[in-house]
Amino acid sequence: MPEREPDSTPPRRRSERARTAVLNATAALIEEVPYPRLTIEAIAARAGVGKQTIYRWWPSRGAIVFDSLLERSGGADASLPDSGDLQADLSAFLRASADEMASPSTGAFLRAVTVEILQDDGVAQQYRDRLLTPQRSAVRRRLAVSQDAGMLRDDLDLDVLVECLLGPLVGRWLLGPGPLEVDFADAVVDVALRGAIR
Repeated sequence: MPEREPDSTPPRRRSERARTAVLNATAALIEEVPYPRLTIEAIAARAGVGKQTIYRWWPSRGAIVFDSLLERSGGADASLPDSGDLQADLSAFLRASADEMASPSTGAFLRAVTVEILQDDGVAQQYRDRLLTPQRSAVRRRLAVSQDAGMLRDDLDLDVLVECLLGPLVGRWLLGPGPLEVDFADAVVDVALRGAIR
């Protein structure tokens, strides 16, 4: 049997290729199997890597799932438009969020990440640091611009308003009632701003 040619790919590129394979394998498996059956062994087999390669990059299944979610969604860029129309800008942002959360494939990811957040403090911290806090900060910055321009009340607690805008989408997605639709996103913005605009 002839000897196999050594892999001449530089180690860094080989590592990145393995990392991408693991994230892609995780994304595929999340849509194919019930989440309890998504194991490190299954991910390694689908990605064509050893378990030790996975543990070199991630400490747990939840950490892989969260990174795969970020990779799939293009990262944690949570910038909001600033057209000068606060209500339209917030509606556009929440509509996009509602669309993404209502997507079956994204929904599977979010359910998996929710499970991991509840049982893995490390994943919960990563979720807060890399996704939730940047998103909340982006919304707060957009509100602050409008407050500085005199469009929102001076005494308004912007952190509370951020929660009033983002919380209902998560609540509707988790508990219902009914589907998460763009009309609901528009209604959230309308209600939240009624007590905020001068």
